[in-house]
Amino acid sequence: MTLHDDEIPVDETLIRSLLAAQCPRWAGLPLEPAGAGTDNTVYRLGADLLVRLPRTVEHGRSVRKEQKWLPRLAPLLGTCRIPELVHAGTPAGAFPAVWSVHRWIDGDTVRPDTVRDPAALGTDLAAVVRELHAIDLMGAVRGGELGWYRGGALAPCAGWVGKAFDDCRAADGADLDVDTLERLWRAGLALPEPVGPQVWLHGDLKPGNLLVRDGRLHAVIDFGGLSVGLPDAEHAAVWDLPPVARGAYWDAADLSDATWSRARAWAIAVAVSGLVYYRRTYPAFAAECRARLSSVLMDAAGR
Repeated sequence: MTLHDDEIPVDETLIRSLLAAQCPRWAGLPLEPAGAGTDNTVYRLGADLLVRLPRTVEHGRSVRKEQKWLPRLAPLLGTCRIPELVHAGTPAGAFPAVWSVHRWIDGDTVRPDTVRDPAALGTDLAAVVRELHAIDLMGAVRGGELGWYRGGALAPCAGWVGKAFDDCRAADGADLDVDTLERLWRAGLALPEPVGPQVWLHGDLKPGNLLVRDGRLHAVIDFGGLSVGLPDAEHAAVWDLPPVARGAYWDAADLSDATWSRARAWAIAVAVSGLVYYRRTYPAFAAECRARLSSVLMDAAGR
């Protein structure tokens, strides 16, 4: 499945050639696809490893960022596991981007059939976020590799979000209350910009990046959106969770109404743009965006 014009073709033959050249001790291990997102493709390697390859050279910047920062953050996170880097792959002729081998983490992604207690999930996720946001920045500053847009203010996003609303209204207006979504977005946009210290941000805490074991949160994966910035956008992914989990997160995180409103605006912005961009190339992801927007609308109707 190709999502980007400049995507690098990846198959088992390519991966085995990378392994043979850079870590031959693993080149003969079993290899099978283990998932793909908008930025990366993942293969399971043997029983204990996974290979993570960016879809484009540009997405390789996020992989390089993980290679640099995950080993520093992991010892400071005690509430859950995060990916453990075991090999930092370098560009090769057939694959002109950095890539990684991580330790495999057993677990299931968050789904209705894998979560035993949605309230506990919300509480556990809030604890992870609180712990991550409290970690010392270790000299890291916002900008460059750690300057992802979701850690900034809402105002600079108004142009592309407005265009996404126009496109969504033309294609999805009959199925989604786009006018209400835009009103909620503008309510967050109209608030004063948040004040307070910048913190570490995971950046994409959607259910596919949360692993559960025995029904409880066990690991957080995919730190490609890692950045330093304001915390509001970090809370946006709770609209991908069941309402009970979202309520428990709210209670445990003790967020202000203004923070919640800005987080909701971020949730809308990311989802409406994703729905428009991936409608034809990645229908499953577009469906996730639509489900998030529906959750926002149901919440708004109930308050």
